[in-house]
Amino acid sequence: MRSSRFFLHYFLMLLLTILISACAGSKTLTVGATASLLEDIAKSAYRQSDLKLIREGMPSYLMLIDGMVEAVPNNKQLLINAAQAYASFASAFIQDEDRDYARVLYARAKDYALRALEQIGVEDPASAPFEEFERRVSLLNKNEVPYLFWAASCWGNWISLSQNSIAALAELPRVELLMKKVLELDEGFYFGGAHIFMGILNGSKPKMAGGNPELARKHFLKAIELGDGKFLMTYIYYANYYAKKTFDKDLYLATLETVLQTPADIVPDLTLLNTVAQSRASKMLNEADEYF
Repeated sequence: MRSSRFFLHYFLMLLLTILISACAGSKTLTVGATASLLEDIAKSAYRQSDLKLIREGMPSYLMLIDGMVEAVPNNKQLLINAAQAYASFASAFIQDEDRDYARVLYARAKDYALRALEQIGVEDPASAPFEEFERRVSLLNKNEVPYLFWAASCWGNWISLSQNSIAALAELPRVELLMKKVLELDEGFYFGGAHIFMGILNGSKPKMAGGNPELARKHFLKAIELGDGKFLMTYIYYANYYAKKTFDKDLYLATLETVLQTPADIVPDLTLLNTVAQSRASKMLNEADEYF
């Protein structure tokens, strides 16, 4: 196993050197081939169940994708791939152990995602007057849903770890607007991901601050329906932001047991994230008596 990790690290670093040289020098590598290669690497990673292997190899992949963006800075697909990669690494492996470092990673993801938004016509997404931001978002169509969703996800995760910053919290309405546009255009995108986001948003805030547990429940259940119960992270969020918040221990336990009883590779491309979900479910079950 150690040799496999060494090979993955060595391969990515070698690939990084070759690709940066090609892009910075002869420019023989086309943008399409670059984006396709990165997507193939990411797809392979998402099919893995060895969390340690991916955790140790991911920094090299992030360096690789940084190099690609440096060489081709205005390609929207590369930018959104970079945003997704940084956010996924932070969420899956870093946030639970080092929130400060996770915030740094989410900041990088946010930067890439907002740059991708600019490439599809949303200029200065973080600083333009809100009315102008809203107008530009309203012009987008279903083809832009991936950019809307990942921009909102990366941006929202950064805000969630910036609770002490009034300036960061002031950006939340822009994130909500993006996710509402995703719901309007394609609510099923990424296993109902916009519903998961809205469930977390409504479930994480106290009622006096605008939280709505019942609305959170509806969003989570809709996401489970749209994802056919196969995206196990939905259950983790449902347990954490609804069952736990409403002190429903039976629902909490049953939801987490569902995660553990469902094969992680029920959808091959979700194997990695489902394995992360199962790891979290085991931990949450072990800690249940400390909360209820």
